[in-house]
Amino acid sequence: MLDTFGLRTLTAITVIMIAAIATTLLDQSLQGGLIVLVVGIAAVLIAAGTGDNAAEPPSAVQHVADGRDSPVNIDEMIEAVVEPILIVFDGRVAHANLPARALLGGHIIGEDVRLAIRHPAAAERLTNARATSQGPINLVGLGTLDQRWEMRLTTMSDGRRVVHLIDQTGSYAAERMRVDFVANASHELRTPLASILGFVETLSDDKAGADPKVRARFLKVMFDEARRMQRLVEDLISLSRIEAEKYRVPATAVDLQQLMDEVHAELADAYDNRGEDLVTDIQADVPPVVGDRAQLSQVLHNLIGNAMKYGKSGTPVVSRLWMDQTGMVRISVSDEGEGIAPEHLPRLTERFYRVDAGRSRSLGGTGLGLAIVKHIIERHRGRLDITSVVGKGTTASILLPSGPPNIAPREAPSSNGNATVTQAARSG
Repeated sequence: MLDTFGLRTLTAITVIMIAAIATTLLDQSLQGGLIVLVVGIAAVLIAAGTGDNAAEPPSAVQHVADGRDSPVNIDEMIEAVVEPILIVFDGRVAHANLPARALLGGHIIGEDVRLAIRHPAAAERLTNARATSQGPINLVGLGTLDQRWEMRLTTMSDGRRVVHLIDQTGSYAAERMRVDFVANASHELRTPLASILGFVETLSDDKAGADPKVRARFLKVMFDEARRMQRLVEDLISLSRIEAEKYRVPATAVDLQQLMDEVHAELADAYDNRGEDLVTDIQADVPPVVGDRAQLSQVLHNLIGNAMKYGKSGTPVVSRLWMDQTGMVRISVSDEGEGIAPEHLPRLTERFYRVDAGRSRSLGGTGLGLAIVKHIIERHRGRLDITSVVGKGTTASILLPSGPPNIAPREAPSSNGNATVTQAARSG
């Protein structure tokens, strides 16, 4: 069958033949020449397709269909996508963007897609063209063992298939943290509650309850366990409140020098045996920071309180405040305790994570103190760093942006506010 261009050419030839016959019949007169001229121009216009919408060249249509040298370059298009994308044709990987090659290897181009993505459920879906209407497939084992991916398939009109891999590792990690948090919180509350119930049951016995010494010892244990539950509930409420305010940037100027003096005085009273170990090194003329005074006080209570609890008795706990060369305000708290092994440092700010669970509980820690500190510093657009050397001690440092020079520090809160901060000092 003739295409559009062939039909037009045949039509033009026919018109020219008619013009030639007409010229012959007119005996080469001027009128005949004009007819040949006019008809010849018409023939050329017909052959060129003037007045019609020219059809797309077949080569362009064919190239679009098979993906070769198309007006839209497939490789350039999928390279713009930050997630792994594969184009599969006839069961083999025809195209793969850089994230896909980084995840699966550069050798996958031209390879059987079932070898590129080695997963039973993925292989079944990739070989079954009718299965694309089903939901996504969750894949484990691509990249690292901890990574989780969601595979989605789309079939194009020309039979090629688009494989889209979506990284779901962060979502699974968040879900795991949520489940662990609920389990740990339940355990932390259940343990002292079981102890309280056990001692109450024992005291209900006439023999145990009649002995004043036994009764006093049991009541002290019950009181300590109840206080432990109270601290945990307070920290859980505090953490929830801080997370709710995470995206609301504070707007009050805070004088950190004054705040550090207050916290040191409160902790010196709370830890009678270690009050003399507190040492301050405060640089003069440190500008105020824009922040939440109560939350920054909670940060100092937790960091200095931890240093006093886990540092060796009789060794200094040094708190420093200065402004560095970048214009940021820095606070560091150092102790001379046993130190922390390197493998524990990345997990210290996780909820309920403890290097030594038994020692932390015996010292009254809830396992939420550093998690609270982390969230408060994040809300203040700052940074928390913890360094430690085993056998020498630990240093916790926070970096905060300084406030504008025209903002005045807010006055210290009343005694009611200090009472709230004192409760925060018991987090750990």
